[in-house]
Amino acid sequence: MLSSFPRTLRLVTALSLATCASVALATETDTKGIDLIGINLSGANFAPHITPGKVGTNYFYPEKKHFSYYAEKNIRLIRFPFIWERLQHDLDKGINFDQMRLLRKTLDQAARHGQKVILDMHNYARYKDQLIGSPEVPYEAYANVWRHLAEAFKDHPALLGYDIMNEPHSTKGLWRDAAQAAVHAIREVDMKTPIIVEGDRWASSFHWRMVNEDFLLEDPADNLIYSAHIYFDKDFSGRYAEEEVVGPMLGVERTRPFVEWLKEHGQKGFLGEYGVPGHSESMLLAMDNMLAYLNENCIPSAYWAGGPGWGKYVLAVEPIDGEDRPQMHILQKHIQNDCSDIGPQ
Repeated sequence: MLSSFPRTLRLVTALSLATCASVALATETDTKGIDLIGINLSGANFAPHITPGKVGTNYFYPEKKHFSYYAEKNIRLIRFPFIWERLQHDLDKGINFDQMRLLRKTLDQAARHGQKVILDMHNYARYKDQLIGSPEVPYEAYANVWRHLAEAFKDHPALLGYDIMNEPHSTKGLWRDAAQAAVHAIREVDMKTPIIVEGDRWASSFHWRMVNEDFLLEDPADNLIYSAHIYFDKDFSGRYAEEEVVGPMLGVERTRPFVEWLKEHGQKGFLGEYGVPGHSESMLLAMDNMLAYLNENCIPSAYWAGGPGWGKYVLAVEPIDGEDRPQMHILQKHIQNDCSDIGPQ
C-alpha cells in the first residue's frame, strides 16, 4: 500500500529453545499444522508525517482487547509496524526509551496471549524522506538501529522475526546493500531469529520477478524469509478508490510470480500484507482462493489490518459493535493446515 495512505507470524514455537528457527514456527495448540494466518496489528505507524508525534493522539499502540480478539480467533501470528523516526528522533542521537518501552509492552502483551510478533520497520527504505544509502542516511545508521533492536529483544519469548523494512520503493538501486547491512548487523548479536526481507517496488508479489529477480542476500544463519505484499485493486495500491469486480483467481495470479521465484531459488516466503473491502463479494472470493493457494505452498500471510484507530475503514477486520467483519470468516477457513515448516516446499 502506498506511503501516502496511513499504514500501517503467531507462528507458535515448540517450547524447546533448542528447536531450530524454521521448525520453531510450528504450533503446539489445538490447531493442526503451523500458523499460516496472521494479522497486521497496526496503529503505531499512523501519521508518519508527524514525528515523533504523541501516542494516543497521532498514533496508537494496541491494547489487551486487540490481542485477545485475535487470540480467540486462533490468530497468533502478528506483524507489528513501527516508525523509525519515533524510535530514533535523530540519527546522531540514541534510541528513544519510551518507544522501546512501548515495543516491549507490545511483545509482553503478545506473550500473555500466546502470540508471536514480527517487528516491522514501516519506513519504505527512508528516514525523514531520505533514502537509506544516501549521504543523509548512511547504511551504517540503518544497520545500527537494527543491531540495537536485536540486542534488546532477541531473547523475548514473543519475538518471531525482524521485518527489516516495509515496502522499499524507488530506491535507485540502494536497497540491496541496505538490506544486507541490516542482516549483517542483526547477525552480530542474534544468530537464531528469522529475518524477513521485502523486495523493491513496494514488495509487490506480482512485480517481484521484474525488479527482484536477483535479490538474494547472504545470511550466516541461513534463516531469511522473503516477503511480498499484494492488493487486488487495478493499480495495486490498496486504496480501492473505485468499485471493482475482479476475477476469482486474481489473488492467485498476482502472488504466483513471487511463489515461483521462491521455488526456483529454494527460499521461504511470507505474504506480509493483503486486504480487500469487506463488501466486495468478488474480492472476498479472490482472497479465499489466494489463501488456499498459499496454504498449499505452506506460505504464511498477515492480513491488513487490525488494531486501534481504524474505525470503519473498509479493509479493517476489527469487529464493529461486536460483529465480525466478512474478511474474518475467510481468514478462519484457512487456519487449519498440514504444514510442518514454512514453504514453499
